[in-house]
Amino acid sequence: MRVAVMTAPGEVRVEDRAEPVIAEPTDAIVRLSATCICGSDLWPYRGIEALRKPRPMGHEYAGIVEEVGSAVTTVRPGQFVVGSFFASDNTCEICRAGYQTHCVNRQPAAPDGAQAERVRITLADGTLVPLPEVPPDDLVPSFLAASDVLGTGWFGAVAAEAGPGKTVAVVGDGAVGLLGVLAARELGAERIIAMSRHADRQKLADEFGATDIVTERGDEGVARIKDLTGGLGAHSVIEAVGTQESMLQAIRSTRAGGHVGFVGVAHEVTLPGMELFFSGVHLHGGPAPVRRFLPDLLDRIVSGRIDPGRVFDLELPLDEAAEGYRAMDERRAIKVLLRP
Repeated sequence: MRVAVMTAPGEVRVEDRAEPVIAEPTDAIVRLSATCICGSDLWPYRGIEALRKPRPMGHEYAGIVEEVGSAVTTVRPGQFVVGSFFASDNTCEICRAGYQTHCVNRQPAAPDGAQAERVRITLADGTLVPLPEVPPDDLVPSFLAASDVLGTGWFGAVAAEAGPGKTVAVVGDGAVGLLGVLAARELGAERIIAMSRHADRQKLADEFGATDIVTERGDEGVARIKDLTGGLGAHSVIEAVGTQESMLQAIRSTRAGGHVGFVGVAHEVTLPGMELFFSGVHLHGGPAPVRRFLPDLLDRIVSGRIDPGRVFDLELPLDEAAEGYRAMDERRAIKVLLRP
């Protein structure tokens, strides 16, 4: 089986590895219809996150169930499924509260990597959501997006309490930020400000529902948000990057009493305590409980109400995964879809 493996920063190769097998009675084996490269995969690729040994890559997946363990009851071979990047039992008290990424039995959903031809999914009953029928091929990118970036952008908007009458600002114009724009629109936000310096991403943000584009960053970006909001700042801000600059920009762009939904994977982020104390800003976020939102998101995709698959602006065969990483690293692509 072909699997994308990161061997060192800046180095990805596709290797032949053993086919996945049922290791636990709660596992399922899924033949992937499509997989993709995530912005978070660029942290080790750029050497920012430690890579201690060669790592099979990927945590986003959608495809056909081929085999299930003896304890699996809610999915069966032949079904098209989508699942979260974290596996959960979906029955514990934390899961029932809607925070499946903090399940008491949480584990990686695809521990052997999902940038592959097939993938072993753990805790299949709680993690996978089957569709009533196998979708047409043109909808597969949208269902794949639901596995992570759509659900993550959606959680960012929910955590920021985006909704009717609200002005929402989105810090970050990657796939998560762009889908945060879409989520804010779907949740009924009155005004959506996308922060972006890239024309192609600005265009997609506009098509997803942005009403304003801000190109400035840092203090200048904060000042521009304040200018657009009568000096008060946005009611809701989605932080979708994970750097010190982006987090402070998000907090400082939020009005007193407002909410920041932070979903960028944080690296070397520290918060100035006294500034935070006097900001009056609510902070909520972390790894998105994608499983909470999947049934609703899949229904919206099936009905044609949303088309999140448009964030994939480059499609490559799995064997060309290395080029996909280069394209995203060099910002020649927003998000790369890989066909096994």
